[in-house]
Amino acid sequence: LEGSSFDISKMLNNILNSKDEIKLKNILSEKNLKIRIDLQKVYLDKKNFLNDLITKIDINNYEITNIDLNSFFEDGQNFTFTIRKKDDLKVTTLFSSRAKPLVKNYKFIKGFEGGSLDFNSINNGNETKSTIRIYDFKLQQLPVLTKLLTLASLQGIADLLSGEGIRFNEFEMNFSTTKNLIKIEEIYAIGPAISVLMEGYVEKNKLISLRGTLVPATTLNKTIGSIPFIGDILVGKKTGEGVFGVSFKIKGPPGKLQTTVNPIKTLTPRFITRTLEKIKKEK
Repeated sequence: LEGSSFDISKMLNNILNSKDEIKLKNILSEKNLKIRIDLQKVYLDKKNFLNDLITKIDINNYEITNIDLNSFFEDGQNFTFTIRKKDDLKVTTLFSSRAKPLVKNYKFIKGFEGGSLDFNSINNGNETKSTIRIYDFKLQQLPVLTKLLTLASLQGIADLLSGEGIRFNEFEMNFSTTKNLIKIEEIYAIGPAISVLMEGYVEKNKLISLRGTLVPATTLNKTIGSIPFIGDILVGKKTGEGVFGVSFKIKGPPGKLQTTVNPIKTLTPRFITRTLEKIKKEK
């Protein structure tokens, strides 16, 4: 496959938003193929494109077993995508210096700006374990988070979300997938305004169930600051007047989610530990 220009924006949108697994058997006429791609310019959307995309794809028995793709955006930022299969293990990695061309395809997120994206997964034939990280980005519209902030009486932060947007330093999601079930071991996001820790599961096209903790950043800094020695190093010696945040639950079929919140006066050790890990890494 060779060419000077190729637009994959619609294909990308279909892959990321497809409700059903895309099976190569339904697309290809041969089950074993070696495909060589040499494209001068590949458009991810109208504004973002990759230069000099050259790669080889190995397909065995209608399964992609090898890809090694390295390319660059027009300003030299990296884009890499690899698939390696050995025996029963299949490892997939993706890194994009620009997260927006990929994230914007998810229709429930609007007003996403900035960020870089790092993804990796390991499939053993029965289960896929994955981690996705997004760094230094801003959200302007996310209906579930807006509702959560409003119910938690954090109207100032909710207004930011619908106005200039809320900035996050890092988002990390660890999850496993088996057939139609996605088990979310952890979602953790930290930013100047709020930090969120949650877990749960998603039954594909049936049910979403999440629970977690949300804490304003000012309170979090005061809480961490009250921890002897470590707090002094990280946020100074000024302590706060106590811990305050909210625990929440989000549950229901897609499109009909019910959200409940309850105020909390103490943070779980897990929340504090994860926050310390992120703060130390930034230092």
